[in-house]
Amino acid sequence: MANVQDILLAPLITEKASEIVEKYNRYGFQVARSANKYQIKNAVETLYNVKVLNVKTSIAPGKPKRTGRNVFKTGKTKVAFVQLEKEQKIEFFKGV
Repeated sequence: MANVQDILLAPLITEKASEIVEKYNRYGFQVARSANKYQIKNAVETLYNVKVLNVKTSIAPGKPKRTGRNVFKTGKTKVAFVQLEKEQKIEFFKGV
């Protein structure tokens, strides 16, 4: 898993994630389940050209979904929150 696009799947853009950005300067990403903290740190630093202080990860369990009589679970997802240095920030939407 050497490619940056294979490690970082999508940024978390929610109300709760934006509050965490304002308070702690932490940005959330949905990442590959097999990625570790060092790979996530290197991917964010190379892709966004920032300095990462620490990485916190968690695995969210799958949610039950229903189609008719059938009930199944969605897959587990891994989320990483990356803390940057004080003056640095990441622009997800440039020019909007």
